[in-house]
Amino acid sequence: MGFRERLATAAVMAALAAVGAGCGGDDEEAAETAAGAATSAAAAAGEGTSFEAGTTMQAIKDKGKLVVGTKFDQPLFGQKAPSGDVEGFDTEIARELAAAITGSRDNVEFVEAVSKNREPFIEQGKVDIVVATYTINDKRKEVVSFAGPYYIAGQDIMVKSDNDTIAGIEDLNGKKVCSVEGSTSEANVKEQAPQAEVLLFDTYSQCAEALGDGRVEAVSTDNVILLGLIEQNGDAYKLVGKPFTEEPYGIGLKKDDTAFRTFINDELERMYEDGRWKKAFESTVGKVEKNTPEPPPVDRYE
Repeated sequence: MGFRERLATAAVMAALAAVGAGCGGDDEEAAETAAGAATSAAAAAGEGTSFEAGTTMQAIKDKGKLVVGTKFDQPLFGQKAPSGDVEGFDTEIARELAAAITGSRDNVEFVEAVSKNREPFIEQGKVDIVVATYTINDKRKEVVSFAGPYYIAGQDIMVKSDNDTIAGIEDLNGKKVCSVEGSTSEANVKEQAPQAEVLLFDTYSQCAEALGDGRVEAVSTDNVILLGLIEQNGDAYKLVGKPFTEEPYGIGLKKDDTAFRTFINDELERMYEDGRWKKAFESTVGKVEKNTPEPPPVDRYE
């Protein structure tokens, strides 16, 4: 165990001991308080530590912030609020990584990343990582590296609430369907419904608008993204409910930065174990999806 881990462990144990000494009430409430105190103490422990010189982690710590590419129009995962804050499950994961590196969840800068510019942003160094409903696949792994996955989605179809003619992927043949340029969703529709007429935009919010005004009959992407759009649009749309793919969401980073990828994977596993992943999910996606899944095992590919 290295210095950072020893310091973090000591901070956690101190926090737990302090909470335990002061608790005399409900056990569940005490446990939640202890977990929160432990997490805060662990984050604080990062403030005075360093990483090996030359690593991406130390470079991020030196500049004082983690720069993250994420979606700004993805309800539940990454959406820019009127206040200017960017909120969602992806951004919560990013904030926890910022805390692990810099000591504070606030030391993060979000940059809007749409599907088609995620790889260029990583390659050009415009962002340190991309956390943006970013499906891991072999083609992308030729250009960037991935940590995770931290969530498994499935591609589905959104239609107007009164549409009973589309019940699955095969029904998209001959129909106008919207997806996002450069996404795996686009490729999946073209492969599994080759007679579909696919209209492409930069964002799924634009697809929702096209569905609303009749330019398309369906929108297809990951089910959790569609659930967020459905929640945002009241009773206007519905989910078909027949996912036809598995979409492992990963954290994109520069190709072959093994030390950084290992660090992120280690931190994801710590989030799984200490409850931060569960808390992040339930405060965001959990507003619509009430069944909290088990987090997927990280893939430590070579």
